[in-house]
Amino acid sequence: MTADSTQLPAEFTSFVGRADEVASLGALLRAGRALTLCGAGGIGKTRLALRLLAQAAADFPDGAWFVDLAELHQSQSQLVVPAVAAAIGVDEEPGRPLTDTLAEAVSHRRAVLALDNCEHLIAACAGLCQRLLASAPALRILATSREPLRVAAETVWPVPPLDVPDPGVTDPLAITEYDAVRLFAERAGAAAPGFTVGAGNASTVARICRALDGLPLAIELAAAWVRALSVEQIADRIGDRFLLLTGSDRSAPARQQTLRATIDWSYDLLTETEQVLLRRLSVFSEWSLEMAEQICADNALPAGDILDTITALTDKSLLEVGSEVLGQTRYRLLETVREYASEWVAEAGEAEEFRTRRRDFTLREAEESVAIGMAMVPGSWSARVDMFRRFDAESGNVHEVLGECLESGDAETGLRISRAMTPVMIVRGTFSQCAGWLDAFLALPSAATVPPGVRGAALVARAQLALASGSPLAAEFALAGLELASAAADEFSIAAALNLLTEAALHGGELDEAAGKGGQALAVARAAGDRWNEGYALGTLATVAGWRGNLREAQELAEAALAAMRSIEQHWGSARALLGLGDLARLRGDYNTARQHYQQALAYLRELSSRPDTARCLAGLGRIELEQGDLAAARANLAESLRLSYAAGSRIGMARGLEALARLAIREDRPADGIRLVAAVATLREEARLPPVPGARMQRYLDAAQGLGQHAIARLWAEGSSMTSAAAVHLALGEQTGAFEAGASPPAGPAAQTATAAAGGRATPESLGLTGREREVVDLIAAGKSNREIGAELYISPATAARHVANILAKLGFSSRSQVAVWARSADPTSPGDTAGD
Repeated sequence: MTADSTQLPAEFTSFVGRADEVASLGALLRAGRALTLCGAGGIGKTRLALRLLAQAAADFPDGAWFVDLAELHQSQSQLVVPAVAAAIGVDEEPGRPLTDTLAEAVSHRRAVLALDNCEHLIAACAGLCQRLLASAPALRILATSREPLRVAAETVWPVPPLDVPDPGVTDPLAITEYDAVRLFAERAGAAAPGFTVGAGNASTVARICRALDGLPLAIELAAAWVRALSVEQIADRIGDRFLLLTGSDRSAPARQQTLRATIDWSYDLLTETEQVLLRRLSVFSEWSLEMAEQICADNALPAGDILDTITALTDKSLLEVGSEVLGQTRYRLLETVREYASEWVAEAGEAEEFRTRRRDFTLREAEESVAIGMAMVPGSWSARVDMFRRFDAESGNVHEVLGECLESGDAETGLRISRAMTPVMIVRGTFSQCAGWLDAFLALPSAATVPPGVRGAALVARAQLALASGSPLAAEFALAGLELASAAADEFSIAAALNLLTEAALHGGELDEAAGKGGQALAVARAAGDRWNEGYALGTLATVAGWRGNLREAQELAEAALAAMRSIEQHWGSARALLGLGDLARLRGDYNTARQHYQQALAYLRELSSRPDTARCLAGLGRIELEQGDLAAARANLAESLRLSYAAGSRIGMARGLEALARLAIREDRPADGIRLVAAVATLREEARLPPVPGARMQRYLDAAQGLGQHAIARLWAEGSSMTSAAAVHLALGEQTGAFEAGASPPAGPAAQTATAAAGGRATPESLGLTGREREVVDLIAAGKSNREIGAELYISPATAARHVANILAKLGFSSRSQVAVWARSADPTSPGDTAGD
């Protein structure tokens, strides 16, 4: 049902052997709930899991996801849930734990989730798996670990080494049939084109594979040396290395000793330059050539030698070449090799120096990136988009650096990096991870000595995350940040804090306070030449004007906001301004203009992978098409919007999308489905503690279904209200019409009571509780009268008129005068305005 639901990393080398194991594991995965591939490092757990997923993906139509946990430190267990949510595409919901959103998002999916490298995060992985398995009966979990997760319904499958020929097998053809020999032959052929295993060397290759216990990683490392050594030399040198184990600590498991010996042997064969670079590269999660040249070079290793040295290490199978990001190839160490290389860099006394170099590089890149991304410095839109892509590529290094800063008590660096990554988190809808880092650094004793400007900017960032996640602490953080930013004369953070206070007041319905703070933000931004915060302030003030019913002023302010954002090529800001302008044009019935605004916004939002705003934009396009009678186009856009919200676990997005598709069902002459869907929306809103669908809007759906009869409507309402959100989404998308549970009772919540009571006839102003005077005010609002004009018409003061307007808005469940006007003029039960304020 969701696009791009299979997210598996590319395999950069061929998969050799294990055909029987893959077949057996496929059956276990389908039949069980949790399957854990256990074994020592280098045994091939990850490659086996990837191959299993690739072959089994077709059995899981709702998704196959792979999450590599190797980049997380043992102390970063709190990042397991965000990592899984990011892989699946689930966004955080305001005021709700991410684990709850994630569990609900997968609860009705036939999907498989793979967690790779769980051993250092066993407790966190086990807890999450237990929660997801309990919530999602059709979900399967595949884990790789050096020890079992020990969760209910877990099947533990010890990964065996590759088959090796016994010493008694001497026939060359028979030898080449063994998986271990086949792997050696393939990797050796890649290192030295033309190499084959045949009569002249089969027995020696078999001896190598036996000596290496059939461990895939050890075999790959040995095979890479055929470019420089004969197979006889490789066999002899491996034998010499293993003899050294006789006098060493033999307490480690045999296969671990074998792997250690093989890696040590490969390391000893490297040139001194190659050894130096390999151990220094262990400080990275992954890297580009530029990063290696800037961080790893010194007098002992000139920057000019690094490219050739990386190439040599890649040829020896010690590095993996990844994908290209922003025109630069990415590299990584195999996790097992990285473990040993970390020991070598520590033994050389270089660990602290090169971790510090990586920290300083990460801080510099993060602050330069946010300056470009948020238009603090001149730059093109493509450069601003690249900021987001760069963060995606560097997230592993960033989280490792933050973990090291937290362990060492370096609050200042941690706060600066966390603040720099905040805009990316907000655009992507992943708030708690960054908020957790900021909270952790602000709580360190050393935070008290951090310069006020750094602490103030960090608190403003924390306020942004709090506001985005619906936390009531947003204003508190913003005020604290404003005080420190003012002391440091940080005009950007001052304006940002004032913009946040504007939004907080707006969300609280304090329109005068919002207008005041917005005006202050605008003045500070303009005085500083800060076009980003100027555009932000103008956009927020446009919302204030809209909520006051001043649509012309709202239009002018939104246009000014768009002009400000375009002048600095910050098109995330442009997209948000365009969304507002699209909404205003739609309210006016100017659908062509609205479509142009939404389409322009959509192009920008897709570039940024901003799912929440993309869903909102598609919904706007769908509503326009619905009003213009293009039902096929409306279905396409509304369906894509709903799919995005469902995949992201956004209940408010699902509620809005389901309601829009309920309107579509009615327009398609499917009133029964329309009633089921709107009933499901009422239940979903109640469960999510969202405001109920306003009574006036609800009545339109019920009126459109009057031909079905009151008893049928009550039955359909009961069916819809008992549906799960997943079932409602399937119904809305036309993927399921199945039977509903008979005899279900309508829910007892307020939305259901309103619908049941109103099912017998159209809601009139009287039935909605409007007084005679309020009905007169409604008519004058519909005529476009201001409070002053209403007062003059009815011989009351403007203040009294304003109180009547406030009462009307509360009774109808609307948030603006324009919605009241549209409702009052509407003769069509699916007229525009029924979702305008949601």
